[in-house]
This record gives sequence, structure tokens and C-alpha cells, in this order.
Amino acid sequence: MKPFSTALAIGLATAQIATSALALDITGAGATFPFPVYSKWSEVYRRDTGNGLNYQSIGSGGGVKQIQAKTVDFGATDAPLKGAALEKDGLVQFPTVMGGVVPVVNIPGLKTGEIKLTGEILAEIYQGKIRKWSDPKIAKLNEGVKLPDAPLTPVYRSDASGTTNIFTTYLSDVSPAWKSEFGASTTVSWPAGQGGKGNEGVTAVVKQVPNAIGYVEYAYAKQNSLAVALIQNRDGQYPMPGDEAFQAAAANADWKAAPGFGISLTNQPGAKAWPITAATFILVHKNPAEPARTAEVLKFFAWAYKNGDTLATSLDYVPLPDKVVTQVQDEWKSIVGKDGKPVLGM
Repeated sequence: MKPFSTALAIGLATAQIATSALALDITGAGATFPFPVYSKWSEVYRRDTGNGLNYQSIGSGGGVKQIQAKTVDFGATDAPLKGAALEKDGLVQFPTVMGGVVPVVNIPGLKTGEIKLTGEILAEIYQGKIRKWSDPKIAKLNEGVKLPDAPLTPVYRSDASGTTNIFTTYLSDVSPAWKSEFGASTTVSWPAGQGGKGNEGVTAVVKQVPNAIGYVEYAYAKQNSLAVALIQNRDGQYPMPGDEAFQAAAANADWKAAPGFGISLTNQPGAKAWPITAATFILVHKNPAEPARTAEVLKFFAWAYKNGDTLATSLDYVPLPDKVVTQVQDEWKSIVGKDGKPVLGM
């Protein structure tokens, strides 16, 4: 007879093999904006279910290309696809969480909330028209704040980016000059500054370059202790970014106003509204070649909607309203297998 400890070890190993055989890991790729929350959800989901998520944070443009090429189980994008694009590629799109894009600065001694900017000033910085922190337009808005008489470096995304789409959508909302010259897109021919790949790359460049300014998802700013500049909103106020400000921006949103829930939350009214708020989106095939894998994608996000709110808010994301979750899960019924039945029974 084997010693008890050996028998127990064999039994545990057998159980682990059986569990592993039943486990199903799904793959996704795309937006860097939601990477922190998807990583946290994946960690807890694996613990709870034995199934996992392998997510590549490669940027929204890459996520769209990967799901179009059917090399992943889902794509992720912060720049929602239009109805025609969804129809063309046979895709279903739905939001997961909301968050905010914030301008971050590396000015020695300056902390979050100690510098204010307007949308027009941000646009002129990224157009290369404002080149120093001591520019009169910035100085007038920040009387009493010690700003360096030094060149500023705009930092931007070098990859196709949903975060860039959100940021440039906002700049187009508030600056006619920006809208006519550059518009809103996942990629821009930036006239000045330095690029970084992903929210991670922009964060790293801003931290390394004195007097730099960049734009990143709020969670990256907090996790890396970057100083955030406040932005004047549509009501003329300068709210502090965070859950309350992001929720205020989405308070009156009509999520069904666009195909795939692809509405814009930038420059919304409300004294407390953060002006660069956005949702992030998932893309799956409407008629998937492997229905079981797509069903597992939907199970993962169903679990996240039900169990992931606290994890999301701990990382400064805002969960979707319950009404929107219900609308999303109703939309999932259109995702069907070869037998015409929904891949996931709700």
C-alpha cells in the first residue's frame, strides 16, 4: 500500500488533470483601454470556473483585424464599429464597461488637479501651436500655478488606437480647427510630439520625458501615479475624473441610438460630467464557426456583468447600467450556431 501522502498527491494530480481537460480558455485581442479590468476579471473567473481568458493588449485596430481574420474568439475596441461595418463582417458588438481618457503631465512638483486646460488648448497643444507651458493661454487659465518656461512634448499613440479615437472625437467636438484638419480617427498624422504604443507606451514616455503631456485611460494614470490635468467640461466646470464624473457623462445616454450600442459619451452636458468619457466594446461573430467558443465568451462577460462590478470600480472603471446589460444580453440571442439556435441559452 502506498503511503497516504503519495496516494493523496496522485489523487490531487488526477483531479487537476481532469479539471484541466474540462477547462476552456478563450482568446481575445485589442484595446489597451480595458486591459487592467479584463486581466482582473480573468484572474477571478479562472479561480471561480476553471476557465480562463488569454487577452492580448494590442490596440483597438489590431483587435478589429484579428476578429475579422477569425484568429481570436473576440476582438476588443474602444472605437465602436458603425452599423455598415458590423453588417459587412457579420459581427455583433456590445459594451462592457465605461471609463475616462485623461491628459497626464510630467511637470516637476505638479500634482493631479493642480493644472487646468480647455479643450481648445489641448487641441492647440496637439496641433503644435502651443509649444511651451508658459504660453499665455495656459498661464491665464492657471494664475498662481508655477509653470516652467520650458518646451512641452505632446505624447500620442503610435498604433491604431481606440483611445486616440475617443480623444480626437473630443477634440473634434470642441475645436472646429481640429475637426477640419484632423478629425476623429484611430490614427492621426500628428504634427508634433513623440509616440508610444498602447496606453502602456504613452504612460512610459510621459514618465520618462520631462514636461511631457499625454492622454491615457484613467486607470493607467492612477496606477502609475501620473499627474492628471483637469479639463473644462461643456458646463464650464472642471470636475475631478473618477466614477462619479464618468457616470455623470453617461447619465442620459441612449445606448440604442446607434447599432452595436456605439454611442459617443464625449462632451456630454452636466456640471459633474467628465468630458472625455467612453465605453469599450467587444466584437464576436454573429454566426461563429465554433459556437462553443463564442458561447464561452458570452459566459465570461455574463459572469463579469454579474460579478465584476466591484472589481471594475476598484480599477476606476464604471459598470454599465442594469438596463443596458439587459439590452446587451437580449442582443446576444442573435448570435446563433449552424442550427439557427442561440449559442448561449439566456
